[in-house]
Amino acid sequence: MATTKRTARRGKTGNDAGTDSRKEPQVQLETEELISLYQKMVEIRLFEDACQRGFRQGKIGGYLHLYIGQEAVATGFLESHRSGDRIITAYRDHAHALLLGATPRQIMAELYGKGTGLVKGKGGSMHLFDAENDFYGGYGIVGGHIPLGVGMAFAAAYNKEDSIVQLYLGDGAINNGAFHEAANLSGLWGQDGLNPCLWILENNQYGMGTSVERATANTNLASKFDAYGIEHEQVDGMDVVAVIESARRASERVRESGTPFAVEALTYRIVPHGAADFLERYRTKEEVKKWRERDPIGLLEQRLEDAGVEEIAIAKIREEKQDIVADAVKFAEESPVPELSELTTDVYASEMHVADAG
Repeated sequence: MATTKRTARRGKTGNDAGTDSRKEPQVQLETEELISLYQKMVEIRLFEDACQRGFRQGKIGGYLHLYIGQEAVATGFLESHRSGDRIITAYRDHAHALLLGATPRQIMAELYGKGTGLVKGKGGSMHLFDAENDFYGGYGIVGGHIPLGVGMAFAAAYNKEDSIVQLYLGDGAINNGAFHEAANLSGLWGQDGLNPCLWILENNQYGMGTSVERATANTNLASKFDAYGIEHEQVDGMDVVAVIESARRASERVRESGTPFAVEALTYRIVPHGAADFLERYRTKEEVKKWRERDPIGLLEQRLEDAGVEEIAIAKIREEKQDIVADAVKFAEESPVPELSELTTDVYASEMHVADAG
């Protein structure tokens, strides 16, 4: 009986996500804009490929979660980023940092645990941080960053800042208590225009090895925001143009009203959950193959070809980005390890700071 019910639910937003609700986006992008998007997404893909090699060679410590297959989501939403907005996400965070302005050298050195890294080798893959470029993490505890994002949105409204928060979370985090508590406050404060929070739910179909269908009775994850008075929509997260269309509309709405809005981006991580997740017994090769047919970079390449961009120009972009990533790896390998004093730098407050705070 249970098997029958689960089969009946499949297809709403599960492993067939996006196939029923896909529609051609109405936004029209110039060829130069499409090329710029392609450059960003290819750099992310090649960077992540290099990260995976580094991890398997034992050069990257800690743990590693890659963004391969999901590039269109962060690339599309961060196209609407304005200086002063705050961006916060979970531990699959390399792409967000790259898109916001951290260099491949800085991030790769961070993953290698080097002193030249983005946070001087102390954060690693899951804890990238770059406040200068509006990036507030990189957060390793599932769901733990969600209340922080909602709080930052409240602070922005309270201080009358002309800014919003882009709060990224995964489908695995939506069943966490922190999500429900924070979403409730977001919806409540939003009634008074005090929560300009754009919730971006990156539904990549699996929380580690557990599919959406096995984790929640209601597989239409966007609808869960109804309980907290937060309006929402879904978008094809494999199509960067569709994501941009949704992001522009949602960002402007949140920015003008001060009220939260949620977008569920239906996407798929083509790679394993983490770099050590070799067996992947929770999904079939046929399923992965099916989703690879809608690889976001492949879809964008098709748009470029339709716009008249020649294959030789596309290949040149890939070569240029490969050189940039190779340079980042070389820089990371040759960079020095952090000084021993870095163990406590920016970790403990000095006596002077404590006194000033008092």
